[in-house]
Amino acid sequence: MSLEIFLAVAEHTSVTRAAMAADRAPSNVTNRIRALEEELGVELFSREGKKMTLTREGRLFRSYASRLIALGEEARRALKPTHMPDTLRVGSMESTAAARLPQVLQAFKLAHPNVSVRLTMGSSEELTRAVLAEEIDCALIASMPADIVEPRSDLLDDLEAAPIYHEEVLIVLPASHPPITAVADVRVACLAALEPGCTYRRVAEQWTRSAGTITTTEVSSYHAILASVAAGDAIGVVPRSVFDLMDWPGEVGIYPLRDVETLLISRKGERSPAIANLHQALLGNPGRPAD
Repeated sequence: MSLEIFLAVAEHTSVTRAAMAADRAPSNVTNRIRALEEELGVELFSREGKKMTLTREGRLFRSYASRLIALGEEARRALKPTHMPDTLRVGSMESTAAARLPQVLQAFKLAHPNVSVRLTMGSSEELTRAVLAEEIDCALIASMPADIVEPRSDLLDDLEAAPIYHEEVLIVLPASHPPITAVADVRVACLAALEPGCTYRRVAEQWTRSAGTITTTEVSSYHAILASVAAGDAIGVVPRSVFDLMDWPGEVGIYPLRDVETLLISRKGERSPAIANLHQALLGNPGRPAD
């Protein structure tokens, strides 16, 4: 239990909030952390008032703690293959979480009220690495199209991947921009996109590369992409499901780029009943009609 408490404090950066999340007294959490630090002979946290920040040793230990907990869960599943875990750690892209998951997670919770779902957000690349590192149990990622060269194409070799959705990727144009039929028609020099690990960004960058004049500006969210496009000096790359959810200012132009498949990934040989049931919930609740 000390490892779970350590991870809770690391996540919440607060003994009080970690105690509430773990349903324990703050004094118990404090004592567990102190005992763990004494056992390891290092300080895991830097105390700044009530804020608990991981030290260098703490950041290193967090990786091992996550893997040890996952290994323990794997051992329990091996001994009781029909056992549903207390917690299912699910990774998701921001777009999928907003447009697809609310109904899915509601249905899953109704079917399995004793299973807590812990959601982690990230890019497709970040989530893939997190599954491989056993930091999360499964993740929804955007599959890189086969015609785009992937620097680490071997990442999926040790994973099971089940197709879930087809996502239409759009190029969104400022209201004042004329319609386009090809990248050569684009009259602005900037593409607003999420972090480099985003598959949709990679798809859009491959498309803009032939123009030779369009550079990518990295922003932190789809709302920031909206703002960049609304300002009139950038195009943006957005999946259709998110575009349909957003309140775009006035008229905007769209150019359908291509379809990208959303996959549910998990480690090979570790498809637990919880992941299988989540898979069925995803297929039964598409969020919007798939293409």
